[in-house]
Amino acid sequence: MKKYTFLFFVCPFVLSAQSVYNPQVLYDSPGGIFDEDSIRIIDLEFDNQNYHNYLVNSWFYSPSERIPAKLTLNGTVYDSVGVRYKGNSTFCLPNDNLNPKVPYNIDMNYFIEEQQLLGYNKMKLANAWMDPTFVKQIVSSNIYRKYLPTGESNLLKLNVQGNYLGLYVNDESINKQFLKKHFDEKSGPLFKCDNIDRFCDTSGAPSAMPPNLYYMGDDTTLYYDSYDMKSTQGWEELVNLVKVIDLDFQNIDSVLNVDRTLWAFAVNQVIQNLDCYNTYYIHNYYLYQTKDGLFQMIPWDLDNSFSGAIMGFDFWSPSNIYEYDPYFTGPSLGGVTQPWEERPLLYKLLNNTHYRKIYTAHINTIIEESLDTSAISTNIDNLQSLAYNAALQDYNKAFSMGDYYSNVNNPLWTGWGFGGILSTINERKQYLLNHPEISLVSPIINNVMLNTNLITAEVSNANSVELMATTSEYNSKFQSFTMLDDGTNGDIVANDGVYSVIPPFQSIGLEVKFYIRSENSDAIKLNPQRAEYEFYTYSPATSILESTFTENPVLIKITDILGRTITPTHNIPLLYIYSDGNVEKRFIVK
Repeated sequence: MKKYTFLFFVCPFVLSAQSVYNPQVLYDSPGGIFDEDSIRIIDLEFDNQNYHNYLVNSWFYSPSERIPAKLTLNGTVYDSVGVRYKGNSTFCLPNDNLNPKVPYNIDMNYFIEEQQLLGYNKMKLANAWMDPTFVKQIVSSNIYRKYLPTGESNLLKLNVQGNYLGLYVNDESINKQFLKKHFDEKSGPLFKCDNIDRFCDTSGAPSAMPPNLYYMGDDTTLYYDSYDMKSTQGWEELVNLVKVIDLDFQNIDSVLNVDRTLWAFAVNQVIQNLDCYNTYYIHNYYLYQTKDGLFQMIPWDLDNSFSGAIMGFDFWSPSNIYEYDPYFTGPSLGGVTQPWEERPLLYKLLNNTHYRKIYTAHINTIIEESLDTSAISTNIDNLQSLAYNAALQDYNKAFSMGDYYSNVNNPLWTGWGFGGILSTINERKQYLLNHPEISLVSPIINNVMLNTNLITAEVSNANSVELMATTSEYNSKFQSFTMLDDGTNGDIVANDGVYSVIPPFQSIGLEVKFYIRSENSDAIKLNPQRAEYEFYTYSPATSILESTFTENPVLIKITDILGRTITPTHNIPLLYIYSDGNVEKRFIVK
């Protein structure tokens, strides 16, 4: 008598309870380099005593050139860090006035490989030249990060050559470290979407089309002056993206993480970041293509949030700047191009009924969650109290200490207009809540439950309900599965407001990620509301079973997880039903 011993993965019709994926755990932990509860002091010392003139000249004529400096933090010395100046308007404005407080870009391992500062390779120090409060970048970053991967920021003091240069905003670099942190990979094409235009009034300065994702042809060289590639390759992939936007938009979700883009657009509009793709100036974002083939939009340079310094434009009075229509897809005011030419991605997304409803759902979520002026005031008070002495002693800053406080609550006029943080929030919130499209009544979703072999949700005021699910390791490419309230396919009671669906992908054995999407003729609602950035997860309950057959096992049939007899196909786990001569044995076999 022969004996056969097998190890099988057994997948019964039981699922572990769902949990909510929380991307906030990816951000810096307390005490890290971006901790908001302390003001660190960075000391830079250059061997080249003429460092400032050298770096200014490099900014104009050799922007990527760095020179070595010694950096000291908390008594620890880091030798030969690579330093250059950065920025555009924030460099030009102080530099034109012979003010030394220009922005810095510090590369810890430019000269010494693997040298890091508190675990990071780079520091980008912004001078808050257009922000009297010093905190607009930080407060807005804390809102963006709820909805999509966003760089972190905090405040620090900078000494150069032993002299206090001023209070700076420490911004996280969008580089390979950032990509690894948020996408768990870093080898794809990465673009900083800023063109070569210079703010400074320099004779013969180059100019180019803004990075508006407009298709100019297949020749990759046509895009070199409008986008700054930060990876070793990727021009063909970028051109393919803009080509799909222009010529094959029905397949946009095959090249772009559309939901991530709609989240970015929604936050831009709600908090009035007027210095980005879908508001006034068309720049200040990154694009990164993850291994699922989708480009991800990453926000950058948020100091012009809350109306920023753009309130000073003649065509925007304090009243109508708050009433910037979030569905406006036309050219910049005073522009001459058509909306499909100036912002083709925005134009096409918002002229698609389905994407427009998702965008509106995101706007409503941000209004509901992130425009609490009490919470924002507390955040600002803590930051400004901590930084008070550093700001007071910053004799190179562009504004007074009176402005430091007053611009939190009110616009500041100095011959130019700087939006107040809380005044912008209050006025913007009132306008958006009364907007005829945003105020449309959406469905309601409650009590999402994962039972033994059923996902259910209580939904009202909906024409359709979908389970959006994926097993993608990149948290993308969610597929739609119809949820029903008709007493069939697992639904227990018809027309009771509880919609049901059998969980998909059970036989694959991978973690499943899902959320609920409901829709009526006017609006869409999601649960969790931050989907697709957040979602529920579950894993099929699996175990390993050792079984010994005393005879040659006889295959009876092969079924799928629902018991339907099928023919085995490529690499799909199936339920194999065997007999050892006495008892049928059922195993999921991979």
